Amino acid sequence: MPGNERVRKLKWLCRRGMKELDILLEPFIELHLDSLAKGSWPEFECLLEKEDDVLWDWIQDSSCDGAAPYRELIDSIRSGRA
Repeated sequence: MPGNERVRKLKWLCRRGMKELDILLEPFIELHLDSLAKGSWPEFECLLEKEDDVLWDWIQDSSCDGAAPYRELIDSIRSGRA
């Protein structure tokens, strides 16, 4: 099942070096399991390629340089909404 493999990969990528990021990213994955398995949020994979400090800065302030392509996703992660 390609969808399940994608979710497993994303869950693994959400295990970060910063506990604060773990606390935000893991619930986002759980909230969106079905849609992520179907290929939704392709920018999520790109976002997870960023360094922890950059990602944390963007989550704290989605108007930071470089965050623009991910702004909607970041706002969704921060708010914990679907």
